[in-house]
Amino acid sequence: MAFSPLPAYEFTTENQLNSRLNNEIKTLWHQGTFDHFNGVKNTRINYASFVKKFSSQNDLLENVEEERECLVIVPGRSEGYLKYQELSYDFYQLGFDIFIIDHRGQGISERLLPNKNKGYVESFEDYNEDLHVFISTIVIPQCTNKPYLLAHSMGGIISARYLQKHPTTIKAAVLSSPMIAINSGGIPAWLVKALIHSTVQLNQWFSEQPWYFLGQSDVEADTYHAKTFAKTSLMHSKLRYDQFMKIYQSTPEIQLGGVTVHWLEQALAAEKIVFENLNTLTTPTLVLQAGDDSIVDNEVQNEFCRQLHQRHPHSCLNGKPVVINNARHELLFESDKYRDQALQHIVNWFQKHRETK
Repeated sequence: MAFSPLPAYEFTTENQLNSRLNNEIKTLWHQGTFDHFNGVKNTRINYASFVKKFSSQNDLLENVEEERECLVIVPGRSEGYLKYQELSYDFYQLGFDIFIIDHRGQGISERLLPNKNKGYVESFEDYNEDLHVFISTIVIPQCTNKPYLLAHSMGGIISARYLQKHPTTIKAAVLSSPMIAINSGGIPAWLVKALIHSTVQLNQWFSEQPWYFLGQSDVEADTYHAKTFAKTSLMHSKLRYDQFMKIYQSTPEIQLGGVTVHWLEQALAAEKIVFENLNTLTTPTLVLQAGDDSIVDNEVQNEFCRQLHQRHPHSCLNGKPVVINNARHELLFESDKYRDQALQHIVNWFQKHRETK
């Protein structure tokens, strides 16, 4: 079956954002489905979906040539579907039905500890098992073709592992600023790992509740209420930064504090198992790298792409990520000159693999 090209579309600009948020994006959001399912150990996992529905048989017949695609969005740590309104709108206009998961322990999904601020998961494998339930029971039944996948930051390593375990489910994937490994700020990796493992051991000896890692804490007032844009290393776009800070301020239930030492230990375990199983990651995968990223480790991204390309040459073309020079971590929420580049690479990658059944 031959597919027509994706429609031409200009992504939302910073100048258009406020107007669209109050009009077109708001209209789309009101048409969405917001529900939940039971993930691993019956944990409540919330999600949002935006599926175009035809009002009548005549409407369906008039649009029979409109071949809509499905896109699964896998957010990063401390994110939820509420953050992805602009991106959902842009890809919906491009002909994608949108499905976004809120990971366990964050967003609107069920928290896992009595202290709901703590960033915790028993195992990163739980994240990708939740994603499997979401895609197999919620997404695929509503899609004519295999879905695409777009993951950000922590969602990147979750999705990499998911794709290893379910290699034939997704048509093509893009990992944006993937957290294959966390940026240690220049501290040697061996020292960071030793510190994490030793702190986990102390935590197990002295407390039944997971500890925060050094320097991590509950939500602080300035995190969601008074933190200035000048202090952030996430993006250059003050407008988009202010927009998602506004969402966090007005929706206390999605606020999340720092990570526990157990979460960090599980992140290390996830990195190890992803590298050990690169042979099974056969889905065509593109990695987008923010050139000025201080949140995740770009060198580990480079190594991930080098090894993945060696095994599967259709992924990480030339064995490297696509670098958006000077961009910061939040590529999908960056200033227009960086965001437009990232989104165009995503669209081109999906278009390239559109005829894959």
